[in-house]
Amino acid sequence: MEKIQVPGWDAITHVFEAQYPGQNDPVHYAPVISYRFGGPDPLDGISIYDGGEFYHFITYGFSELYEKESENTEWSGFGFELTLRLKKSGIRKRDREQKNICGILQTLARMTFEKGDIFMPEEYIYTGQQTGIDADGTSSITGFITMADALGEIATPNGKVQLVQLVGATDAELCALIDKKQSVHELLTQIPGGLTDYQRNSLI
Repeated sequence: MEKIQVPGWDAITHVFEAQYPGQNDPVHYAPVISYRFGGPDPLDGISIYDGGEFYHFITYGFSELYEKESENTEWSGFGFELTLRLKKSGIRKRDREQKNICGILQTLARMTFEKGDIFMPEEYIYTGQQTGIDADGTSSITGFITMADALGEIATPNGKVQLVQLVGATDAELCALIDKKQSVHELLTQIPGGLTDYQRNSLI
């Protein structure tokens, strides 16, 4: 049987394996039924690398993972993949929280695939949610702001892929952004490493 070529996927994996040597078999979540075959989750997979202080999530599916299909030769697919660095110290049950984040990433992917929403650095994602985004819904983190992931932009055979990192934000912080009392850039300077920290107090 001929092996399926996944040049876009491999290019992303190469960057993360270089960043995290020895982690050639990270925790990985994939939908039971592929989106292309009628499944509800657009992303083909989400890998989770151990960054020491945090878990580093990377999506596979916003960009073109297999053969080139779009006419845009500069960018691959939607042009980005989402990442998230979840601080370990705020986690009660690792597997439950990792699955919870994967569910959130798939929800955001549906916004892109079904509504055309594109996520770029230094934006905010606000849904009006009042409960925490953690599995128990008890954290003060209720939404996200975005930044460029420190791993940068990836050159793949199917075009460029920008890594856009999600950063957990509180309702007060998000409301301040909506009211233009603060900018995303200013807020990011106060969140070291852009870590999503369930135990973090609001900066507003």
